[in-house]
Amino acid sequence: MARRILIDTDPGIDDAIAIFAALASPELDVIGLTTIFGNAATDITTRNAVALLETAGRGDIPVAAGRSAPIASEYIGPVPFVHGHNGLGDAPLTPPVGSPVAASASEFIASTLADHPGKVTLLALGPLTNLAVALDQHPGIVELVDEVVVMGGNALVPGNATPVAEANINNDPEAADLVFGADWAVTMVGLDVTHHVNLTGQALDRITSGSTPQARLLAQAVPLYRDFFEARMQTDGIFVHDPSTVAFLLEPDAFTTAEWPIRVETESFSRGKTWPNLANTDDAAPPAWRGRPTVKVCTGVDGARVATIIEDLLTRAAS
Repeated sequence: MARRILIDTDPGIDDAIAIFAALASPELDVIGLTTIFGNAATDITTRNAVALLETAGRGDIPVAAGRSAPIASEYIGPVPFVHGHNGLGDAPLTPPVGSPVAASASEFIASTLADHPGKVTLLALGPLTNLAVALDQHPGIVELVDEVVVMGGNALVPGNATPVAEANINNDPEAADLVFGADWAVTMVGLDVTHHVNLTGQALDRITSGSTPQARLLAQAVPLYRDFFEARMQTDGIFVHDPSTVAFLLEPDAFTTAEWPIRVETESFSRGKTWPNLANTDDAAPPAWRGRPTVKVCTGVDGARVATIIEDLLTRAAS
């Protein structure tokens, strides 16, 4: 039986790649999308989520719109120089036919987990606001989820939004601290590994030359994103942040992990930094880490293997 996943997302070009990859995998059953601000504002990411599903011929999958601002601060704002003004590289989009469901993202998360206790993985590809609100409103969901897999954070490496913070966590550090502190199974797939997974320009060209609606959309959406990486980070192609979480679900042994309690800095110049307690001994932990559950943190990756997994899924979607 395919693994059921509920994707919390802020599409976003790499979100689009991750969604198309997940939909192309026979081992994964995408049962819903919830949306959040991040790469663009929530109204835009919600429209994009519906449009992406319809592009893939999966308009039957429900979408629930999430919060428009963090739980304790203001939305930092979109990043059009990375994802375009419409969140998808300024690719021309056909207005979606469908609409989001009436339930809020947090209510949809809680009801979906209640309907499938122990059978749903939450795949979080954006700021963790919706998950934090769901935890606050329905604390019992920690007993109902199978696993929470987060694209975000940086345990042992620098940030990408600031010198110390990764972008998703930086958008709502307070929410992230709640999610990493809840008593459920959390895996952090962060910059420690995603900056070692490179989808080359040649691979992107193969994928975007396909004949399907997904391939045609990516052909129009990816160039801005690719230009950003190649100009700013001197890569050949792109780093695949969000899609690496899909690869983790399919082949976790392509990653090495460690387990540490994580705190998220919410003040000062290191706001948004995910700080592990590397000693991982509760009795000797500083007070801020004491009593915190451990988080499975991806610290190493077979980058070539993960890139191949992603390319194979996207090739399937493109053909």
